[in-house]
Amino acid sequence: MSKVKQRVLITGAAGFLGSHLCDKFIKEGYHVIGMDNFITGDFDNLKHLEAHPNFSFIEHDICEHITIDENLDYILHFASPASPIDYLKIPIQTLKVGSLGTHNCLGLALAKGATMLIASTSEVYGDPLVHPQTENYYGNVNSVGPRGVYDEAKRFQEAMTMAYHTFHKVPVRIARIFNTYGPRMRLNDGRVIPAFIGQALRGEDLTVFGDGSQTRSFCYISDQVEGLYRLLKSEYSQPVNIGNPSEITIREFADEIIKLTGTNQKVIFKDLPADDPLQRRPDISLAKKILNWEPKIDRAFGLEQTLNYFKALPEEKWYATDHKTFGDYIK
Repeated sequence: MSKVKQRVLITGAAGFLGSHLCDKFIKEGYHVIGMDNFITGDFDNLKHLEAHPNFSFIEHDICEHITIDENLDYILHFASPASPIDYLKIPIQTLKVGSLGTHNCLGLALAKGATMLIASTSEVYGDPLVHPQTENYYGNVNSVGPRGVYDEAKRFQEAMTMAYHTFHKVPVRIARIFNTYGPRMRLNDGRVIPAFIGQALRGEDLTVFGDGSQTRSFCYISDQVEGLYRLLKSEYSQPVNIGNPSEITIREFADEIIKLTGTNQKVIFKDLPADDPLQRRPDISLAKKILNWEPKIDRAFGLEQTLNYFKALPEEKWYATDHKTFGDYIK
């Protein structure tokens, strides 16, 4: 008799991170149920799995009650707008998926006896006054600023998750994800890597906000997915930073992209948006200790893979600036 496959539900499955997680769990022998309402996701990210016997998909808004007939072993909650152009355009939906959506997922985890991993974010640290950021830093967040809808949705998500863990004994994992990049990102979604590459492909000058001295730390998607998988399989219920501590200024990064793409665009400067973090770098000592994990992919290789993905997209996607379903969800 064949062994019954473990079953995992992945919300936000049609998104950048969610779709790569679907691949990972299928590769590891799980049956994957993907769930998405396509508010920012793209089913093209999942088309290669459409006929796979270990993959099924449910189109659903997790802010509404979730019904799954099958048993579940794990729930990975990755549904959320995750880039400024998204959560500034649909702020209420961003807050709802972090609160109502998280509550529904946790209720499902409790009912099914499943372990739940949530995709939190380095944005819980806000514009940090501690550098690099450790998990015991409480953050410097403007709750009423334009980025507050995302920051506070994720902070609430962490609090709700921990409440279910302490009160209902639901096994939980909390991943604080730092800037991640790779194939299946959306061009023109407001994040720096697709923004710079998109501008270079279109022959536009690269836009740097502020003076470019602000820093970011970029983790390639395969490293991120491996860290998340190890966290899920661990017994650790407190937050864990998953990211790459290799730090670079945005000005230096713009020059890196120009060199990578072989273009001769200039760099132009615009005012820094409100509450934009001036520095971002994870302390991953905890992940090294409890997960035996650290990033392996260097930025040069990762950026080359990402550029090749974007270059292979239909040219109309180089110019697309909006998502076709945004208007359907403005409520």
